[in-house]
Amino acid sequence: MAKRAKTIITCAITGAIHTPTMSDALPYTATDIAQQAEDAAKAGAAILHLHARRPHDGGVSIDPDHFAAFLPRIKQATNAVINISTGGSLQNTIEERLAPARRFSPEMCSLNMGSMNFSFHPLAKRYETWKFDWEKAYVENSDSFIFRNTFRDIATVAKALGDEHSVKFEHECYDVGHLYNLKFCMDTGLFKAPIFIQFIFGILGGIGPELDNLVFMKRTADRLFGDDYQWSVLGAGGAQIPLATSASQLGGNVRVGLEDSLFISRGKLAESNAQQVAKIRRIVEDLGCQIATPDEARDMLQLKGADRVAF
Repeated sequence: MAKRAKTIITCAITGAIHTPTMSDALPYTATDIAQQAEDAAKAGAAILHLHARRPHDGGVSIDPDHFAAFLPRIKQATNAVINISTGGSLQNTIEERLAPARRFSPEMCSLNMGSMNFSFHPLAKRYETWKFDWEKAYVENSDSFIFRNTFRDIATVAKALGDEHSVKFEHECYDVGHLYNLKFCMDTGLFKAPIFIQFIFGILGGIGPELDNLVFMKRTADRLFGDDYQWSVLGAGGAQIPLATSASQLGGNVRVGLEDSLFISRGKLAESNAQQVAKIRRIVEDLGCQIATPDEARDMLQLKGADRVAF
C-alpha cells in the first residue's frame, strides 16, 4: 500500500465577498490581515491565500500598495507559501487583476478556469444596517456580476505569471466544465504538470455543495489528469468543514478561511481564521492524516521557493 501523502491546509484570509458588517472578525486593515495570516500559519496553514482591502472602509482592493502593507510582514513572520489572488474584484479587467501578482512575484496565485455568474446578493437581506456606505449596494448588485475568465484571459495570466515569474497556480474550478477548460489549456501547452486544482462548491453560479458533486468532480479530474495533479476542496458557507473533512479522507487537501465562510459552527461566527484552521487540523489529524508543513507543500506542488518572491 502506497504511503499516504500529507494534507495541505490553505487558509483564505479575507477574500472579496464578505463585508465588515457581516463579521467583526473579518480583517481589512493591513495590520489585521497580517496578524490573522500569521496566526493561521501558526495553527497549521501551509498556504495563505491573500486579497487586499481598503484600510479605511474594508472595500475590495487590487492596489499593489495595499498588498505591500502586509506581504513583507507575513513573509518575515512565517514560512507559509503566499498565494495572491488574480480574481481580486469581479469588476476589473484581467490586466488590472494581475497587477499585484506581477509586482510581487509570489510562489502561487489563484486562477479561475472559466467565466461564470458569481453572486452573493441573497446576503443583503440578512442585514438592516451596514457599517460602511459601499457595502449594501456592493452585495445587492452582485446579481448582475459575471466573473470574466475567458480563454484569452487565462492565457494572459499563464504567460504573465507562469512564464515570466515561475508562479504555480491554484486552478479554481467552480463546475465540471472548468476541468475541461483546464485540460484544454494543458493540451495546448499553457500549464505543465503537476497542477493544483481547487474544487469549489456552494457559490451561487457554480456547482452545489453536495458530496456526490465532490465525488463526480474528483472522478472527472482523475480521468482527465491521471496522476498529474494535486487537489483540494473549498466548501462555501456551511459546507466548509463537512466537505473539507470528506476531501481529506479521499486523499485531497483542504481550504478554510473567512473568505469562504464566516462561521466556526452552525449559527456561530468564527473568532478568527486561525480558529477555522485549528478545527480542520484537529479533525484531519483525529482521522489519521498528517498535516503538511509549508516546505512539504512546496515539494508536493513543485513551487519555486520563498527566496524567489519579490517582497
